[in-house]
Amino acid sequence: MTPSQAHAVQPPMGMLAELTHRCPLQCPYCSNPVALERRRHELDTVTWRRVFAEAAELGVLQVHLSGGEPALRPDLPELVAACVDAGLYSNLITAGVNIDRARLETLAEAGLDHVQLSFQGATPEVTDHVANMSGAHARKRAFAAEVTDVGLPLTLNAVIHRANLHQIDDFVDLAVELGARRLEIAHAQYYGWALVNRAALMPSREQVMAAVERVEAARERLQGRLVIDAVVPDYHARLPKPCMNGWGRQSLNVTPSGKVLPCHAAETIPHLTFWNVAEHALSDIWYDSPAFNAYRGTHWMPETCQDCERKEIDWGGCRCQALMLTGDAAQMDPVCEKSPYHDEVQTLAVRDASGTSEFTYRRFARATEGA
Repeated sequence: MTPSQAHAVQPPMGMLAELTHRCPLQCPYCSNPVALERRRHELDTVTWRRVFAEAAELGVLQVHLSGGEPALRPDLPELVAACVDAGLYSNLITAGVNIDRARLETLAEAGLDHVQLSFQGATPEVTDHVANMSGAHARKRAFAAEVTDVGLPLTLNAVIHRANLHQIDDFVDLAVELGARRLEIAHAQYYGWALVNRAALMPSREQVMAAVERVEAARERLQGRLVIDAVVPDYHARLPKPCMNGWGRQSLNVTPSGKVLPCHAAETIPHLTFWNVAEHALSDIWYDSPAFNAYRGTHWMPETCQDCERKEIDWGGCRCQALMLTGDAAQMDPVCEKSPYHDEVQTLAVRDASGTSEFTYRRFARATEGA
C-alpha cells in the first residue's frame, strides 16, 4: 500500500478480542471456526495489554471481550482494567453461566462498561437443548439480575434459527422483564459451526418474514423502552449486507492466538495470510497486511459490482459467503439478486429449511478428528 492509499484508510472503531475458544456451552450455531484454538496457544495477559494499548493508539474506541467464553480466562479483570487504562469502552460478551456475583463485582470495579448476555431460547427447554447444558437458562436469568443489580447496562442477544424462531415475542418479553436496555435478534449466519448445522438451523422464507413483522411490531410497541436490533439471514435476501460494514473499513478481530482478521470467518479464504500481533504492530496489520488490503475498498470488485450504485453501500457483501457458495472469494456475493448464483442460493435455502432437526454440537473433539 502506498502512503497515499494508507492515508485514505480510516482507523477502525471497534475490535473483537476473542480471548479464548473454550466455552461451557456447545451451541450449534457458534461462529467460532470448527478447528477451535487450544488453550496453550492463547495470548498471555501481557500481550493482550499491549494489544489494547496499540488498539487505542490506532483509533479503536470500543473492545468486545469475547470467546468462546471470556470468563474462563482467570485474568479477565486484569484485561478489563487494561481496556480502562487504554481509554477503551469494554463490552463483555458472555454466556453468563460461570460468573458468580463476587466475580461480576470485581469486573465492575475493574471498570467494565457493558454486558452482552446470550440466550439460546426464551424458555428453559429451548435454551438448555440448544446450548446442550442442563440448567443454563436458570443460570442466565440469575446472572442477568445480578448485572442490572450492580448497575451495569445489559444487552440480550438471541441467535435465531428454526428451533427458536417461534419465540420472538417471548425473547422481547424476557428482555423487558430482565431490565435489558437492548435486544439483538440476530438470525444465524452460516459460517463456522452454523455452516455445519445449516440444514438443522435454516428457517423458511415465510418464517423469516413473519419474524420480521413481529420484531417491527415490538419495536413500535416498546419505542423508548427497549432498543431492538435485528439481522435477517442472508440466504433469504435480495441484496447483500456490508460485511462488517466493509472489509477492513471499521473493525478487526483478534483470535485467541493473536491472528488479526477482517471478519470472524476470514480464515476460510485459503489464499490469505493473516499477520499475528506477536510479530507485527496492530497499526501495521491494519494498514499494510495483504489480507486486510485484499478486499478493502472497491478495486477488487467484478464488473457488475463496479457499475452498481450500491458498491459503496454494501461494499460487495460477504467474501467468505462468496467463497462458500461459488468457490471464488472475489465473486459477487451470491445473495445479491444480480448474481448468477442467486437462484441457486434460494433453492439451497428452501432445501435446508426442511432438513434435519439433529444438531452437531460445538465440541473441541471435532477439531482433532483425523489428526
